[in-house]
Amino acid sequence: MATTRIDRALVARTALRLLNEVGLEGLTLRAIAAELDVKAPALYWHFKDKQALLDEMATEMMRRMTADRPAVTGPDWRAGLTASMRGLREHLLRYRDGAKVYSGTHFTDTGYAAAMEAQLRNLTDAGFTVGRAARAWFTAYTYTIGHVIEEQSMGPDPATGAEGYDLAARAQRLAAYPLAAAAGEEIFRDHGAVFEAGLAAVVEGIGRNLLDGTPE
Repeated sequence: MATTRIDRALVARTALRLLNEVGLEGLTLRAIAAELDVKAPALYWHFKDKQALLDEMATEMMRRMTADRPAVTGPDWRAGLTASMRGLREHLLRYRDGAKVYSGTHFTDTGYAAAMEAQLRNLTDAGFTVGRAARAWFTAYTYTIGHVIEEQSMGPDPATGAEGYDLAARAQRLAAYPLAAAAGEEIFRDHGAVFEAGLAAVVEGIGRNLLDGTPE
């Protein structure tokens, strides 16, 4: 067996690399141990179960993202929030099933806090209360996570070569429902354009309802 020292960081980096090959369903502690040339019990010294590993993987993704993309701040809160969500989507798409890994996990350190603080400060400086700033950020964040989960689930998947949604077959199945059939071209054809349109609507709604809306 290999004599390389195993620590949490090495396991998380290896898991993220393997994730792009096997996807979330195929990612097991046994598979990661084989990749590291150790026995699976060696990993349980660092992670009690797969969820603990996913927490560390998400934290490593967050570290890389914050290192690549400093928080965008300035007088235009809309531009800052939009840029932040674009950066999140771009980073999640670097990993197969990246949004599923990221969603619902608990970060294992506070490295995320500085970027979050900067975003919330940008919003409060623009006139949001702290509560509404938090809701604004969380609304845009959950929209982005949800969109990328759907985007990665539907394909195309560059890691596997999967073609993605067969829109012609879908249209045939929905021939009796012409509006639903036609909607497929808008929803599934260009994920980037769909994301941008939805994000613009979310940010506009945040401005109307949380900044310019009725006082708390």
